[in-house]
Amino acid sequence: MPHADWSSFSFDGIGTHWEISTPEALGPAVRHQLLETVSDYDTTYSRFRPDSLVSALSREPGRITLPGHAAALHDVYAALYRLSGGAMTPLIGSSLERLGYDPGYTLAPFGNPQAPPRWEDVLEWAGTALTATEPVVLDVGAAGKGQLVDLLGGVLQSTGHSEFLVDASGDMLHAGTHPVMVALEHPYDPGQAIGTVELNNSALCASASNRRAWGDGLHHVLDGTTGRPIHTTVATWTMAASALVADALATALFMLEPVRLQDEFDFSWLRVSSSGAATFSHRFEGRLFT
Repeated sequence: MPHADWSSFSFDGIGTHWEISTPEALGPAVRHQLLETVSDYDTTYSRFRPDSLVSALSREPGRITLPGHAAALHDVYAALYRLSGGAMTPLIGSSLERLGYDPGYTLAPFGNPQAPPRWEDVLEWAGTALTATEPVVLDVGAAGKGQLVDLLGGVLQSTGHSEFLVDASGDMLHAGTHPVMVALEHPYDPGQAIGTVELNNSALCASASNRRAWGDGLHHVLDGTTGRPIHTTVATWTMAASALVADALATALFMLEPVRLQDEFDFSWLRVSSSGAATFSHRFEGRLFT
């Protein structure tokens, strides 16, 4: 939790609740810049709004030019797509929509699970240039919220705020000289915690299959090679220097053993399996409750 005497700026954006805590209240200009950054990200990447940049590619093939920060998003997705053999992919949107997680939130499948097209068959993404050779439903939600957390942290730093906590409903970025203690939500009981961790000039992100679940065993973490929900893991937490990396790896831990990720990424982790067993890295400096 942030310090009791800190000021808080709360708002909703990209389908989630945000809270930005700072020692002193943010001025109107900074608040406006933060809200504009969220709005710009949403109008670029949201598959839930027909006027977004990526939604154009769901209607017809073509080429779009993404913002400069898309290059970092590409690099993380490309690495995890390769490491997971296609299980983690930015093309998972069509599979999610088929299961009912669509712009209308119908939450009713209209067919059996189906894998999305393979990246190498339909998508060319180099830096900010993205070309689809057939209509595709892009969904960068497995890493995008984390990147947006980082972008808001950048806004705060560029406006002279060196101490802050950006909290996007559990995906967090901390900066400053006063660490904060964060409770880790129990995957089966949101009112309880399974432990705590100290966040100190780093990011903490989580992924849980119970957060967006509907129907009979359906949730938002899918295997891109099958289009089916993953049921072996129920919750993950990761800590890394950036929220982009932490967010992406929190999802990747549903699909990959941590050792595969640790060869290419510097992070610590905690994972809870569907059996309730918790495993964690030796660098995950948290405390689990018994």
